Amino acid sequence: MELYELTALELGAALKKGQTSPAEVLAAAQARIAAWQPRNNAFITLPPPAAPQGDSPLAGVPMALKDNICTKDVKTSCASMILGDFAPPYDATVVERLTAAGAVSMGKLNMDEFAMGSTSETSFYGPTRNPWDPDRVPGGSSGGAAAAVAAGEIWYAIGSDTGGSIRQPAAYCGVTGMKPTYGTVSRYGLIAYASSLDQMGPIARSAADCAAVLDLIQGKDPRDGTSLEGQYGTLLSSLTGDVKGLKVGIPADCFGDGLDEEVRRAVLSVAELLKSRGATVEEFSLPVMEYVVPTYYIIACAEASSNLSRFDGVKYGWRAAGYEDLTDLYQRTRTEGFGSEVKRRILLGSFVLSAGYYDAYYKKALQGKAVIKDIYDAAFRKYDVLLTPVSPSTAPKLGESLSDPLKMYLSDIYTVPLNLAGLPGISIPCGFDSKGLPIGAQLIGPALGDGTILNAAHAFQLETDFHKKIPTGKGGSVL
Repeated sequence: MELYELTALELGAALKKGQTSPAEVLAAAQARIAAWQPRNNAFITLPPPAAPQGDSPLAGVPMALKDNICTKDVKTSCASMILGDFAPPYDATVVERLTAAGAVSMGKLNMDEFAMGSTSETSFYGPTRNPWDPDRVPGGSSGGAAAAVAAGEIWYAIGSDTGGSIRQPAAYCGVTGMKPTYGTVSRYGLIAYASSLDQMGPIARSAADCAAVLDLIQGKDPRDGTSLEGQYGTLLSSLTGDVKGLKVGIPADCFGDGLDEEVRRAVLSVAELLKSRGATVEEFSLPVMEYVVPTYYIIACAEASSNLSRFDGVKYGWRAAGYEDLTDLYQRTRTEGFGSEVKRRILLGSFVLSAGYYDAYYKKALQGKAVIKDIYDAAFRKYDVLLTPVSPSTAPKLGESLSDPLKMYLSDIYTVPLNLAGLPGISIPCGFDSKGLPIGAQLIGPALGDGTILNAAHAFQLETDFHKKIPTGKGGSVL
């Protein structure tokens, strides 16, 4: 078996037992990146990796970071021209914690510009391609992270999720991706898109790998006022695979018109397997789906228009030439430095926050967010876990979504409610469609129910091998 076929935990265990060496592992990762980077363009920056300094189950295991996570003295661009060669003077909290645990960072991963997109095509550094089919997108905005893990270039990655940006690319690329409960992972050092929705989390091969990563990065951080106090570090040790008595709810509203039939069958097969292991499964109504996308995009764009106002060509990053005064500097820098999708969302956000429209749009969206949270809270008084698709279809072809932005926004319908309600969710591979493209299922838990959904995902992966499939680069075939 090749090293890239191992899970992150299996590789960490092999290193501890002396079955392989750090030098051998690093060489294997670098060779795999060299082979795949021209095909999928998953990385933006590949600095020399530092030697591991800490000890954990993942010590010495190569990983990588989405390029909106600050890394000291290493270029952090958000895949945008406007940040240029900006290298932060500090590490994000998650980077500090991973470094202390012995992580080996291979570099910074490609993404949609400022995390605004669902396909990883809006990057200034060119689109990332799906390793299962280079003519298709890997999903977004953490598309580089999912593509790199799927191709075996790294064993896990840290992405960010504002409305599905970890879970959807994980589904498209056939890997496992987890958005933890809002506040359990510090956002210090994450360049913000929408602060009330953003959350960092792992993309890896298995639920067990995701649990191990979360054990390292979760926890209260005095530098992030939204981070939560709590008991952390026991997610991996609590994975038993025992789901006897687990109550699984299936929202009928998530399986109606617009859902591809092959996706429907694959996702419902997860319910059948959990049921065979002792879980109870019940269909119910979740009457919020028609409101979640407009509510999400109003709030996200409003926060983006505020957060991105710091990029003005004055303090850091790229600066336009030939300006006449300060106002002209701002206008020229932003016009030239931001891509079209970022501009679209800034304009939408500025509009809904403007005088005369604030109450009609933004205030109403905040009210809608509260209603959505209440409806999910009510569902979790009856069920332990909810099961839904991640996306209505498998990965579309490059260019299809960018030609129809509204269609791209609607593809987030199953993932954005979790960010609005602050809930944890995990995407797990559950099959392939007739084109050989991966299908993902989403398990949702109540706030702080991260361990519950990880264990349910682990139970499914104990009896299936979809998460172990690795693309060869020829489209559709697996090792």
